[in-house]
Amino acid sequence: MAAQAAAEYAHDSFRERAKFIPLRLGTEERRLLRLLEAALTVSEYTDKVDVMSWRKKSGRVHAQIRDMCAILCGLVVAQDFRRGQQLITERNFSDLRQFFQDCFEVGRRHKIMNPEKMRDTYGKLMYLLQDSCEGEIQELLEFKCVRPLRTVHALLEERGALALLDDPLMEAATAEIVAAGVPRHEVQKRIKVKERAREQLSRKYRSRGLSEEEILHCLYSISDNNSYLLFNRDPIDRMIAYLQSYFLPGSYEPGYSLAIQGGSQGARLTHSHERQYTYVLQSLTLWREISHEMFKLWYLADCDLLHERNRYTLQNTGQGMNRVQGAPHVGRAMQAILARCQRRIGGWVGSSVVHLGDHNVPNALMFIDKYTQVPRILNPTVLVLDELPKLCRDPQVAAYVQGAFGGVEPCRKAILLDFFRHAFDGSGADNFFDAGSCIDGRLTSAWNWCSKIEKKPYYHVFKLAGFVGFDGDFK
Repeated sequence: MAAQAAAEYAHDSFRERAKFIPLRLGTEERRLLRLLEAALTVSEYTDKVDVMSWRKKSGRVHAQIRDMCAILCGLVVAQDFRRGQQLITERNFSDLRQFFQDCFEVGRRHKIMNPEKMRDTYGKLMYLLQDSCEGEIQELLEFKCVRPLRTVHALLEERGALALLDDPLMEAATAEIVAAGVPRHEVQKRIKVKERAREQLSRKYRSRGLSEEEILHCLYSISDNNSYLLFNRDPIDRMIAYLQSYFLPGSYEPGYSLAIQGGSQGARLTHSHERQYTYVLQSLTLWREISHEMFKLWYLADCDLLHERNRYTLQNTGQGMNRVQGAPHVGRAMQAILARCQRRIGGWVGSSVVHLGDHNVPNALMFIDKYTQVPRILNPTVLVLDELPKLCRDPQVAAYVQGAFGGVEPCRKAILLDFFRHAFDGSGADNFFDAGSCIDGRLTSAWNWCSKIEKKPYYHVFKLAGFVGFDGDFK
């Protein structure tokens, strides 16, 4: 037991987490990011490349080079017109390899730290870089477009300052301060403690090779990760708390059974109340652990997608043309997460199959995109549940909720009952293997529930709480 606790601590230590936390973008890097996003927005790279109409590979390679050169030239022209003009004339890309690598690395790093950004351009970027890793492309370009991501750990290791990550003050210096429900004086006190810890660390570990500004930059980057966890992992914790507060595994109130029957109300699974409770709990726990490790999974997905020896094949997966590629790094990380959840819960209901590199989840990019949707589902739902008592301070809203559901608590229970039953009922696909109880099928069921939210009897409560949709903004 002690060994397991020690392993858990090492797993969540700052030294381990920092290996996968990207550095926050600087001012110059943000300028490069704007150039990259502008070039990718107008690019039709994947539309032209990922088609099956090519008679031979040389034609496809030629198209890849042509589109890639157009994007690279556009970036340089936007940054420096004279330099770009010379590049277009001479086509000497190798002299500007550092500039191109900086642009592409900044885009990859920005996306990891802000999953809600670049939703319509990141795929183009990764597929372009994926093609650039082919030997023929590198030979024609005379340089590599991909370089390792800049992380907190990499910077500190380079400067010989990894001891910073083991300092006890790290917790206070990077803590996320939540103001909701906390007195103002207490919030101010926590802010001062955080600022004081940062000042002490920056003075203690500064050296000739590492300035105070760089130390603060690392601390801010780790704080960004903590902020991400607050808005993406913590809502799952809230939903688990709702499940354990309003439902018990061994018994249920009349009319509040979580039991589902295959073939009834769209359900594909048949579970008793106790089995469905366990199934929902383990699914939420799994999502919680995935969200907790999302930066690591992003980093590993980046490695899998852009590994020179990890080739892809273009296939029609039933959902259009997709690049099917193995993801060994992500696969091993997912198996470790799954094993940790199974140990914590003490068993497993349903299938433990993780679809990765097949027609369901073609590659690591699709896998990551799938699980970044978890907070888009749970955040609005948890917000409605939390805001319901505040909404009912309005007499008219309170009268509506009372008349339609019998009060705040019955309304909450009605929403939770429907969510825990039909967002985890194995629905959402044409067959049991694609949805059902497998690891990815659980999320498919949740999205199926989201698609039917307008037909739910409590939809008006969602609208009153400010609900606009589950999918977010694509810009």
